[in-house]
Amino acid sequence: QHQAVAILAQGLISIAHLLTLSCGSLLSTFLKMVERLTYRRHCPYNTKSNKLKVFRTPGNRLTSLVKKKLPKKPRCGDSGRVLNGIPATRPADAGRVPKSHRSVSRAYGGCLSGKSVRDRIVRAFLIEEQKCVK
Repeated sequence: QHQAVAILAQGLISIAHLLTLSCGSLLSTFLKMVERLTYRRHCPYNTKSNKLKVFRTPGNRLTSLVKKKLPKKPRCGDSGRVLNGIPATRPADAGRVPKSHRSVSRAYGGCLSGKSVRDRIVRAFLIEEQKCVK
C-alpha cells in the first residue's frame, strides 16, 4: 500500500492503473465522497459578491461564512494616488468610521493628496504673479 501511495505521489502511474493494482482499503481512501455545501442566502450562484469561506466545526460538520469584499484604499481625485491616513473601507462601513478618521487636517484633506494640493497652491501663486507683471 505504501509503495502505491508513493508511486501515485510521484505521478509515475495513472490513477486508473493504480486502482486496478491496489486493494480495497486503499481504494476507499482515494475515492471518498466530497462533502458539499448549499448556499444559505438568496443567491445560489458563485458570484463575486457571494463568496463562501468553508470551515469544519468541532463537531466535524462543514459550515460556511459569507466573505465580505475586500475594501480599496481611497484615492486622490486629481492624480489617482492613494490617500494616506484614511482607512480602506467598504462604502457601507465608511459612514460608521469616526469623523476624525475620515479626513486629514489639511485643506482638501480626505479628497486630494498633499502633492495635488501643493501643485494647486503653486499654480495659483504663479498665475497671480503673472497678473502682477502684466
